[in-house]
Amino acid sequence: MKRFSAQFIYTNSGAPLKRGVISVDDDGTILGIENRDGSLIESQSVRFYNGIIIPGFVNCHNHLELSHLKGFIAEGGGLGDFIMQIRSIRKKELPDIKTAAVIADKEMYRDGIQLCADICNTSDTFKIKSESKIRYINLIEAFGIDPSKATKRYNEILKVAKVAEKSGLQWSLVPHSVYSVSLPLFRLLKEKTKTSRVTSIHFMESEGETLFLSEHSGPLRDSYEQAGLFPDKPDLPADHIVAVINEMTSSGNLILVHNTFAGRNEIREVRKRKNTYWCLCPNSNMYIEKRVPPADLLKSEGCEIVIGTDSLASNKKPDLLSELKTLQNNFPSIALEELIRWATINGARALGEDQNFGKIEPGMKPGLLLLNNVDLINFKLLPETSVTRLI
Repeated sequence: MKRFSAQFIYTNSGAPLKRGVISVDDDGTILGIENRDGSLIESQSVRFYNGIIIPGFVNCHNHLELSHLKGFIAEGGGLGDFIMQIRSIRKKELPDIKTAAVIADKEMYRDGIQLCADICNTSDTFKIKSESKIRYINLIEAFGIDPSKATKRYNEILKVAKVAEKSGLQWSLVPHSVYSVSLPLFRLLKEKTKTSRVTSIHFMESEGETLFLSEHSGPLRDSYEQAGLFPDKPDLPADHIVAVINEMTSSGNLILVHNTFAGRNEIREVRKRKNTYWCLCPNSNMYIEKRVPPADLLKSEGCEIVIGTDSLASNKKPDLLSELKTLQNNFPSIALEELIRWATINGARALGEDQNFGKIEPGMKPGLLLLNNVDLINFKLLPETSVTRLI
């Protein structure tokens, strides 16, 4: 058994504890929590830290299989340019996919990620995830705007899903985005996902998406035409609201990823769909669009917010603490305790795993992290704030 204490403990099960003590079994199970009301009683068996202990992080949006693309995509060109670069990069000599994924998986665990929703287009990373210390929820992603190829695209991801199942991995089928999935493909997915626990979709990541859906023009159309993928008769949802409310499963939890250009009207309409979570990946949004998502607007509208890192094609490291620093820098009025909740218990709830992760409670194995070099007077992250994994 191990016992830990710190200046503060954020359990996510009540108010922060000042100098409380957590007892942990050798396998990581929380055995008990003592509230000492701030008193610091010396005990040889307790390891005391001058920081904040929190549960392990929950990453609600990641692309492990794109880890080999780190540093290959130029920053700031917008989503259309990003997509074109991804397509053209296939002609270059790239690092090994599996080697890069192994490195990224180890980095994520070291930096505190305990649970991760990972987007999959292939089975390349399944063995890595089945052996990882991180618990992965695999979101197997379909895309394709040509309505005549919807069945083909659907059957392709079913093959990937079968490999996930044989690997013993939890999986769900999900659409990539509103602008990249034809209506026939949306409807095939909706039929298959009637009982899904978790689904997700890239949502309002770029300004050009609305123009593409309404007029089939703009930088996204240019990207499709350059690749020879724009169909003669496109059949797409009229807008983002229609796609979410009418063309996606209403079962389980829905994670909307990015939300960079979501406005008040879209937020209010989409919130009519129950069990919806809004995933922010601010470092990726800055990398691609040079813009952060409207965290303050989402918060004011009562949205359930979670955090993701996106892929290393559009981020410099798969580090949730870095995402929280970016949010704090842009929205300093959001309290540290709330940011931590977004990156822990909210994510666990979004993934249907809050009985195992996101809280420090007896019987759970959430992982324990220490936030070092925090401003404990104003409760702010500092540039030098770092995370150390305790359990």
